[in-house]
Amino acid sequence: MMKKKNPFRVASYVLSAHQLRQLPVDTGIEVAVAGRSNAGKSSAINTFTDQKSLARTSKTPGRTQQIVIFELDERRRIADLPGYGYAKVPTRLKHHWRAVMERYFQTRRSLHGVVLVMDIRHPMREFDRQLLAWCEVADIPCHVLLTKADKLKRGPAQSTLLKVRRELPAIASAQVFSSHNKTGLDELIDKLSDWYEYEDEEG
Repeated sequence: MMKKKNPFRVASYVLSAHQLRQLPVDTGIEVAVAGRSNAGKSSAINTFTDQKSLARTSKTPGRTQQIVIFELDERRRIADLPGYGYAKVPTRLKHHWRAVMERYFQTRRSLHGVVLVMDIRHPMREFDRQLLAWCEVADIPCHVLLTKADKLKRGPAQSTLLKVRRELPAIASAQVFSSHNKTGLDELIDKLSDWYEYEDEEG
């Protein structure tokens, strides 16, 4: 079987933004990756870009406290959003990031989709529901990645997937995923390629 083409291998770091005004010009196509700390967000980014350390993985959750931008080409970007749910971050910073994130979803015109990373063993926490609500209000499609699927047997993993799908708003879809054994990687690449309009260019 021919290996699926992966256009995301070219991703490269551009900048880290603490405020929305520091982000690149709001044109082209941006896809954001979000998730609770320790849900496997950085590992997922490294897996679909086929790079070992593009996004920093850390044993200390919550290291991503800025919006980190990776560029695919002059009109396509990945936005790695701050991890949520970490206890050691000051309350003031948590409030700052909640406000920044809400404005980001409300105002970012180039935002074409959001990948929401959840640990398959602990899905649909408060932050996950909040982010889905922001996507729904802004009419931005959201694709849920139920990560660490290798930690569960196939039956329980599929059961969790079906349960999560029943709870999702109309703008959202979901799949199982594992950075460890690449489960679901082709499905994710297909979804992202659609959002980034790569298929259109191939005619």
